[in-house]
Amino acid sequence: MPQTIYNVPEPTLRRLPWYLAYAQLVQQSGETFLSSTQIAGNIAVDASKVAKDLSFVQISGRTRVGYDVNELVDVLERFLGFTKSHKAYLFGVGSLGGALMHDNGLSQFGLEIVAGFDVKFELEGTSINRIPIHHIERFASLQKQTGVNIGILTVPVDKAQETADMMIDGGIQAIWNFTPFRIRVPESIIVQNTSIYAHLAVMFNRLNELIESNK
Repeated sequence: MPQTIYNVPEPTLRRLPWYLAYAQLVQQSGETFLSSTQIAGNIAVDASKVAKDLSFVQISGRTRVGYDVNELVDVLERFLGFTKSHKAYLFGVGSLGGALMHDNGLSQFGLEIVAGFDVKFELEGTSINRIPIHHIERFASLQKQTGVNIGILTVPVDKAQETADMMIDGGIQAIWNFTPFRIRVPESIIVQNTSIYAHLAVMFNRLNELIESNK
């Protein structure tokens, strides 16, 4: 059975997919054991932190041998929920929304976008990557039929809060927010903010600092 992820520190949850990706590479190469030191050296994380993070998934390595690679991959995939299919609706079928609908890799990590919603009437009845697109007015009725409780938010920033409110009223319990706007939601709603613009700002700032320090 998959382990519960409640009470696991968020930094740990963010690092576990890194460990999984590296373990999968090692698995493909035919290696059978992997140490925390190897993981740490390849993804720039302290070995003690790797060991502590992996303790949350209740897997133990063998002294001077390490972790069984096949077991590590299996345990991490189940722990992170990647082996279970989670259905999601996408709101805002623009360039970013369309790109996410084209991304077949999401399904490999347990996320299946089953429909897209938009305010443009001309998109009604079309599809992207065989995923149907509906007008936003159809969301509430379709949600009642399907019970989908994950929503991906890729609308323009000025529509973010309004759309989030509608999603929650319609039954969405978890929102993956790709807009730079920090939406306000009830405590019972899960929000994961993934703003590519914020990440760009950090990268540009650090790049400028590096350039200035090298002058």
